[in-house]
Amino acid sequence: MSTITELGSLPLAGTKKGVISVSNVTEPYGKDTADIVSIGVSLNGTDIQWKSHIPYENLDEIITILQKASEDRKNA
Repeated sequence: MSTITELGSLPLAGTKKGVISVSNVTEPYGKDTADIVSIGVSLNGTDIQWKSHIPYENLDEIITILQKASEDRKNA
């Protein structure tokens, strides 16, 4: 059975109530499946409209890509 543990959250820019939440999900796809990081986006602060599941094995590369996107945006 999956267990969801919130790791952190932050306000969603450009919204009044929106939230980005980051959670750990154990056994997301059934018994003995590897934990993942779940990133959820809620426009109203309650209901999740978008969700991404990222395997921990891909997390460092995702962070690198996001940091590059942020730097490129700052330098544009």
